[in-house]
Amino acid sequence: MSAAIEAVRSRIADDAASLRQAAPQPAADHAQHVAGFGSFFERAVYNVDAQDRAAAEKMAAVDAGRSDDLVGAMLASQQASLSFSMLMQGRNKIVGAMEDLIKLPL
Repeated sequence: MSAAIEAVRSRIADDAASLRQAAPQPAADHAQHVAGFGSFFERAVYNVDAQDRAAAEKMAAVDAGRSDDLVGAMLASQQASLSFSMLMQGRNKIVGAMEDLIKLPL
């Protein structure tokens, strides 16, 4: 009888060890989310910059007489402006949330 109990206890210990290995680690999971958000915001900044550069190139082409697409250049410029405004609103919300977190009493 004690051999059967020891076998069950050993199996339970093995199962617990395998579950501990399979469970995500909180610190690593948190670091992935932070890195994910940072890379997301970095991509957003690069996308806004690319839109601004494309709009500037279209405007320069119209100014130099290489293009007759004034409407397309103006639309690209407005789109870049709106993208920048959206990025700044997102930044302002994040900064406001961080300030609120800093003000929380411990």
